[in-house]
Amino acid sequence: MPTRRLLFLALIVAPLLGLAEAAPVMSTLAMLYACLVCGAVLLDVLLIDRYTAFELIRKHDQRLSLGADNIVVLQVTHRGKRATVIELRDEPPDAWLTKPDGAAMLAVFLFPLSVRATHEESYTVRPLRRGDYFFRCISLRWVGPLGLMRRQHSYDVTQLVQVYPNVLEVRKYDLLLRRNRLQDIGLRIQRRYGEGREFERLREYQPDDDFRHISWKATARRHKPITMEFESERSQTIFIAFDVGRMMNASVGEMTRLDYVINSVLLFSYVVLGKGDKVGMMTFADKVTHFIEPKSGRAQFYRMLDLLYRVETQPVEPDYKHALSYLRLKQRRRALVVVFTDLTGGVSMQQLTAGVVGLRPPHLPLIVTISDPFLKEMATATTLTEAQVYERAVAQRVIDDRRAVLQRMELQGAITLDVPASQLSASVINKYLEIKGQGIL
Repeated sequence: MPTRRLLFLALIVAPLLGLAEAAPVMSTLAMLYACLVCGAVLLDVLLIDRYTAFELIRKHDQRLSLGADNIVVLQVTHRGKRATVIELRDEPPDAWLTKPDGAAMLAVFLFPLSVRATHEESYTVRPLRRGDYFFRCISLRWVGPLGLMRRQHSYDVTQLVQVYPNVLEVRKYDLLLRRNRLQDIGLRIQRRYGEGREFERLREYQPDDDFRHISWKATARRHKPITMEFESERSQTIFIAFDVGRMMNASVGEMTRLDYVINSVLLFSYVVLGKGDKVGMMTFADKVTHFIEPKSGRAQFYRMLDLLYRVETQPVEPDYKHALSYLRLKQRRRALVVVFTDLTGGVSMQQLTAGVVGLRPPHLPLIVTISDPFLKEMATATTLTEAQVYERAVAQRVIDDRRAVLQRMELQGAITLDVPASQLSASVINKYLEIKGQGIL
């Protein structure tokens, strides 16, 4: 296909022919010029590299992370005889390339490429649904040595890629943990000495220490007050249960409630296993759909990761009574039971409240819900029309009903969290650490 340079050179023929009426010699000059351009085009076509002169590789993680910016690298190696200018375009799955305002983007790059050189370009994709997807062809355009013609070829580098829960957030947690910067993601992962039950070490007594933690034997040996430090117990049991009913398919921002919960569960379970505790998991709708016995270790994390990859919502209302009864039957040892759900009101909320009562004792329930930012915005909006007044009243009533349900469960001995989707992971992990630090599990 022609380049802009060729089109510009071809346009010069028109004024030359226009001058032929005044000077007939210009007609001959125009024909000679056209033949010269055609010859140059033919030479450029003969000298331009074939598509086999380029080698293309697409590099990315085999498991991409849901709702995160995943890096994709395109590598081009030139094995031809002449330097050229490359235009490169990739074809990721639809809707993975978006700007913050929601506008579509293209993975297109333009760069010069020398002989025997390798060049890399990168871009990010943001998958918003779990599952199997395909990257399609990579299209390449390159210019001939005279800059008059370009060739185009689509390289078949189709690749299957799987979108998993946010594994990148787990890697980020590990990195920040090593650098002691967990506060960057809103976590308070410091040990809380003196509040747990397992002995950690002895140290000199401080004025604000509890008298009950003084070691009188060590004090007698050292002839000065010595206090004992404790840390949170290990090998406790954390059980995660989450609702996959129809309301969990509702969107909050760019993802569904279920996908926010799944990302949170993945990071939460990783932190729990890192603390030496056992973690189990159950999903339920009108019946229990998956159940994993509580265990510790890395194998348990990957077992949960594979399950979270496959979980889908069901078009039914959740049956809390059946699910929580089943959990209590299967999990007899005391555990922190973390239930992720959505408060829809009506009979289902009565079942949830009754199920929470049924868990105590021996378990400690923690009910986690995602607050709706649109409801809050609607309830606090400045009203302008009659319809907006009605919407504000309805939104405020829904918020009040949610608060009333949570308060009833707290009176029954449960702990509740109602937080925005963006704060879900950090809030759940911080609450877990707080519970362990207080030694109430």
